[in-house]
Amino acid sequence: MADNHIFADAFNYLIYNGEQVIHPENLHTLDTTAIAVPYGADGVGVPVQKYRDELKYLSAKTDESSVYLILGIENQSDIHYAMPVRNMVYDALQYAEQVNRIAAKHRRDKHQKSAGRKHRTSGEYLTGFYKDDRLVPVITLVIYFGPDQWDGPTTLHEMLAIDNPEILAFVPDYKINLIAPALITKDEMMKLTTSLREVLLFIKYSKDKNQLQDLLTNNKRFQNIDRKAVQVINTVTHSNLKTRENEDGETMCIALDQIQAEFKEEGRMEGKREGRAEERIALAIRMLKTGEYSLSQIAGITLLSEEEIQALSQKNNI
Repeated sequence: MADNHIFADAFNYLIYNGEQVIHPENLHTLDTTAIAVPYGADGVGVPVQKYRDELKYLSAKTDESSVYLILGIENQSDIHYAMPVRNMVYDALQYAEQVNRIAAKHRRDKHQKSAGRKHRTSGEYLTGFYKDDRLVPVITLVIYFGPDQWDGPTTLHEMLAIDNPEILAFVPDYKINLIAPALITKDEMMKLTTSLREVLLFIKYSKDKNQLQDLLTNNKRFQNIDRKAVQVINTVTHSNLKTRENEDGETMCIALDQIQAEFKEEGRMEGKREGRAEERIALAIRMLKTGEYSLSQIAGITLLSEEEIQALSQKNNI
């Protein structure tokens, strides 16, 4: 996700519905260490330090107006059930750091008096943040690299022990921005333009061998997929995608695993009952031994009934 092209792709999907508004060359990497001293009237505070996964500064000019944003990404391989609080702390620290930097700049400039300098109130001098000062918006995106449904909370209110609307009206909510493969349709995925699309598509269907076979067979982008993307897929889904380079030096995906070959050997076509019974039984036994497929999945591939497959399992002590 540190790659500017992939980073921009994710935020173009999130903010602009896939329109290419954020360009990689306008992204600038920031220190992912967030350190801030929560400020108060007494000027005393305890330093707080957190580490983000990826943090970049966007500086772009669009339609005669300038856009400045601080964009952060949090990568999740597992569901985090306190994500709203975690991200809220990250964003709050980022805003606190901006306030501190602005105040420090004012202190450096206070000796550089100029004619017509605006009189500052005691409150402005106390906090160091002036009435006309402004902050850069911070947007944090969570990307869940898992095939399961995200069943964790997506708002702070979901984490609270009460649901009384009269009380919640006085508790500011915080909502996370989430990309999770299981929540995105295949058509929505097409709005992504980089190899992030293939990574998320593979993860989405990694537990559905039928869909995965169709994806690898009919999606030509998998035949020229970035090597780093293949590494992510293999790491996250425990797959065995292999790659080689073609004559142009492009990475090509050439195999999924042994079961893909078995799919092709069985000639499974649109639910038609093809292949001899002995071959379908042999394939069912091999799939049962892997322990990776449900009865319904094996039935859909071998065209045997679930009762027949269960009988095979008992007969072969699988």
